[in-house]
Amino acid sequence: QVQLVESGGGLVQAGGFLRLFCVASGRTFSSYAMAWFRQRPGKDRESVATITWNGDTTHSVDSVKGRFIISRDNTKNTVYLQMNSLKPEDTAVYYCAAGSVTVDKWYYWGQGTQVTVSS
Repeated sequence: QVQLVESGGGLVQAGGFLRLFCVASGRTFSSYAMAWFRQRPGKDRESVATITWNGDTTHSVDSVKGRFIISRDNTKNTVYLQMNSLKPEDTAVYYCAAGSVTVDKWYYWGQGTQVTVSS
């Protein structure tokens, strides 16, 4: 069992930045791929960025490429999402998830953190 707790969300002006944190409980954090998802108002939840268990490979959705960076520190059981050049359309609840090493199944979810970008 893994429990995930996100933090770092808030209100920021367009063009600003935020860093999200997701801290995992348990001793098996390093065996999971990790991801950040978001759910924008009126939209389905979507994957934003993923990272393999050892951090060697990351992927991000086209709309955030060059602006968002996912990283992890397995010694701290933490995954990060650095969000730069934020846009109003980035407004969403952001969730972290832990999943399979194949990076295609997500087993554990956090409760989410709200990010609001004002224009």
